[in-house]
Amino acid sequence: MERNVMWSPWDGPGLEHLSLRENHEHIVADGLILGVKEQMPFRVHYEIRCDLQWRVRTVHLQLLSGQKQALTVHADGKGKWTSAAGETLASLHGCLDVDLSASPFTNTLPIRRTVLRPGESLTLTVVYMAVPELTIEPAQQRYTCLEKTSTGGLYRYESLSSGFRADLPVDSDGLVLDYPGLFRRVAWWV
Repeated sequence: MERNVMWSPWDGPGLEHLSLRENHEHIVADGLILGVKEQMPFRVHYEIRCDLQWRVRTVHLQLLSGQKQALTVHADGKGKWTSAAGETLASLHGCLDVDLSASPFTNTLPIRRTVLRPGESLTLTVVYMAVPELTIEPAQQRYTCLEKTSTGGLYRYESLSSGFRADLPVDSDGLVLDYPGLFRRVAWWV
């Protein structure tokens, strides 16, 4: 599988380009986000590497503007996380997925990994990565499959800490079509 997708924010300038590739060993999401936060433009490159069951194994974020910071974390696919230096990140213990604040793509990870049927829900703790700050913390979320068809589905996303929720239509690959009020898909190539 190889997919290229672009999303833009509903309000204000910005664009995300995702190149998603799957081969016989792993799945790699390579993305570039151009955005504005608090009147300051930013550019962030990310690479999320998963195994073939969509379990996150490595996340690399690099801020390409301003201070040009970078952040890399590794996971064993079972909830144990380490820094790039190999230090255990105990506060992230039990997290299986990541959520990049500036990207609709990371909603695909639990959708693909869990394969929920209509009416089923899953509450999980994810590694929440704030962009462009490049900070990380655990966050509780819930996904509920509302509808599933051969061409996609509809999932309810809920942040249990903030109370935010949105119904997300996805395509057959679990990629978000529209994130009401935040992002909309503007282009895609198969």
